[in-house]
Amino acid sequence: MTSLERTLATVRGETPDRLAAMPIFMIWAAQNLGRSYADYVRDYRVLVEAQLRLLHEFPLDTVQTISDAWREAADCGTELVYYDDSPPACREHLLADKGAFARLRRPDPLGGGRMTDRVRACAALGERVGGDVPILGWVEGPIAEGADLRGMNAMMLDLVDDPAFVEELFDWIAELEIAFARAQIEAGADVIGMGDAAASLIGPGFYERYVLPREQRIFAAVHEAGALARLHICGDTNGLLPLLGRTGADIVDLDYPVDLEAARRHLGPQLTILGNFDPVRALQRATPEAVFAACRRCHRQAGPPYIVGPGCEVPPGTPRANIEAMFNYAAQAAPSAP
Repeated sequence: MTSLERTLATVRGETPDRLAAMPIFMIWAAQNLGRSYADYVRDYRVLVEAQLRLLHEFPLDTVQTISDAWREAADCGTELVYYDDSPPACREHLLADKGAFARLRRPDPLGGGRMTDRVRACAALGERVGGDVPILGWVEGPIAEGADLRGMNAMMLDLVDDPAFVEELFDWIAELEIAFARAQIEAGADVIGMGDAAASLIGPGFYERYVLPREQRIFAAVHEAGALARLHICGDTNGLLPLLGRTGADIVDLDYPVDLEAARRHLGPQLTILGNFDPVRALQRATPEAVFAACRRCHRQAGPPYIVGPGCEVPPGTPRANIEAMFNYAAQAAPSAP
């Protein structure tokens, strides 16, 4: 099977030839290419070459355009600071004064900004490996993008103090992300990942009211455009597990605080789980033998359908032998739980 065939078989509930492995590589990928992370996030050509080098060095089942959470916010007008060895950060939140929302214009994903750079990455990867390896595009989720624009503390207070504003903002964001997702799919993306990390900081009531309907809307548009949907929420989402299966995602990434056995009970037997060993303690600071064992433990707890990977990004400084252990497990384990 090709990596794309393997991925499709997994999410369809069929039996792939082996487990797919889809760890997220960002800073590690840039450093592996010998480039700064500022270059990686600002120039799609650097990102593409870094991802293709990973594909040459490891039996990776995806190439990825995920890099940082600020592409949409930057095109809205947020000023960013770039760093050589870490993700960019904003100087000031664009909607720190929420009155500015009335003047905010939704940017065009093909307007030449940072979103366009990601679209170009999808197209370039499609030219090189399209049809064989899944190309992962990426968008921000409703509350993650809301926090980027508004600021995390203000966004959390808005959930309580100004529900009407939250509803309007999240609807605006959903339309932006749908347009961004479609542009990436048209350029060659086979999967659209959605990062909605701030969702792990709210309770299920707020999630079900404000976030879930917009995630559903975005993923419905992703499916309509012909791609798979992958949901990535960093942190402790144990309290959200009964709701995550309703998002429409084909693949759900779970971070290391999440109980995988409980996740499988709540998410059901059809949804593909990815994760979720600790990226630092069980990957970066572990031995290859311990990484292999962590993969086996997660696979056993989650059961099929399952994709190998840590709970979040492969941290910089992770030994190559530990990364190889992940792929060794994927190659050697039966797709059914051991």
